[in-house]
Amino acid sequence: MSATNEQPSKLFSLENLALSYRAKPALQGISWRWVPGEHWAILGANGAGKTALATVIAGEQTRFAGSFNRSPTLRDGGTAYVCFERGRRLWERDQKLDCAEFEANARDEGTRVKDLLQTEDWSQTERDALIELLGIRDILDRGLRYISTGQMRKALLASALFARPALLILDSPLDGLDLATQERLREALDSIMARSPAVLTLCRSPEEIPGACNRLMLLDGGRIIAMGDPQTVLDSPEGRRLLEPATVAFGALPKAKSTAEPSRSEPTIELQDVSVSFGDLCVFRNLDWSMAPDQHTLIVGPNGCGKSTLLDLLTGDNHKAYGQQVSLFGRRRGSGESVWDIKARFGRVDARMQFAVPSGSTVESVVLSGFFDSVGLRDRPSDLQRSSAREWLRALGLSAQVDREFHTLSFGLQRLVLLARAMVKEPEILLLDEATLSLDPRHRQMLLAAVDHLVDRGRCQLLFVSHTVGELPRCINQMLQFEPREDGSRTRVSER
Repeated sequence: MSATNEQPSKLFSLENLALSYRAKPALQGISWRWVPGEHWAILGANGAGKTALATVIAGEQTRFAGSFNRSPTLRDGGTAYVCFERGRRLWERDQKLDCAEFEANARDEGTRVKDLLQTEDWSQTERDALIELLGIRDILDRGLRYISTGQMRKALLASALFARPALLILDSPLDGLDLATQERLREALDSIMARSPAVLTLCRSPEEIPGACNRLMLLDGGRIIAMGDPQTVLDSPEGRRLLEPATVAFGALPKAKSTAEPSRSEPTIELQDVSVSFGDLCVFRNLDWSMAPDQHTLIVGPNGCGKSTLLDLLTGDNHKAYGQQVSLFGRRRGSGESVWDIKARFGRVDARMQFAVPSGSTVESVVLSGFFDSVGLRDRPSDLQRSSAREWLRALGLSAQVDREFHTLSFGLQRLVLLARAMVKEPEILLLDEATLSLDPRHRQMLLAAVDHLVDRGRCQLLFVSHTVGELPRCINQMLQFEPREDGSRTRVSER
């Protein structure tokens, strides 16, 4: 490896770059020159090498072959990298330093959103304009562990922009954001690119490419397969081949253990006049909702409206259910069941679980931990459990990743591993909180097909949480919609 500084005629250049993780190639033969005035997007599927390349450019990965030559502009101005991995590291740090047991309200905010913002070199007018643009004023005093995935994305982006970097790297910047915020962010990115800094956007579909982007790279299997003008690249044979619609083989999914229908006549979930507040903040108010045994529900609403809080209420991760009219499987919450009794009946995929996976965990151990509802594998799995875990990994196209460390996978592939973790025990209710986040079209179709398979052939009901009504599992037949208000979100229920 060599890293040197160049004249400003180029921001940086890469020559024959190669990178491997545990002897498995992640990048091969990457040669690339970035000229000032360019804004690049890298388009590729999950596992194509986008994140690996970004970590090299951001200076987070230094063990590589080939050369990476930076200009003085990049050396002095630095690089800001906005990605889910940074959010995970911040969340993990705050979790380790948590001292809620010593707080009067049993809540330690940890790192607040405002703590991430380096605003010293900004005028008050500039500072206020950026805060308003990203819509983060209401969460400036909130701890990072207590904001939604979409709010975390906005906070990390604000942190990067306030640092005034020479190069801004955005990993799927629209992921996890509601439609209104996506539109504002698209406009903001176009405005940023018209001035400075240089911007690199990592994308999984052409729709994610910013309008002001003037250069595009296609990446597949760790190799550059095309680069140049965005539309020319997309229209090329390589571009058309990479973007061909995926076909999903339903028969490849594991056979469900049971095809019996639930025998309950009472609602699986029933909430009457339920409200949740944290201090002076009311998350949602007067929620009335029931889900019958034959229903599968879409929970939809903008960032921060209370969708994930509702899931925490159901699974026992939020104690606010006690003393309120919350019934699960025909039994009132707080009538003698333990949190672990409740968790045993749910399978869940969300960003918090993704962040909480201990460093060093292998893909197989993460999936096996689903049998025990544990964070990390602490119990000895049976041979049958190991076989089932590998069956689900094979069904989701992850057989080659069995022994990989979980956090070395792309964010999208991590999501698929967590889906396998949720599915191995064939839960009665599957909770998918923004489960398609960071998935390319092929893997998104695979996830949705796998969910429908489990619903169709097993005893599983589905709660599918999203910030938009987009591509959904076909089993969805009910919608619970959150509508934010200043005094707490309200909800309305409709059939689909």
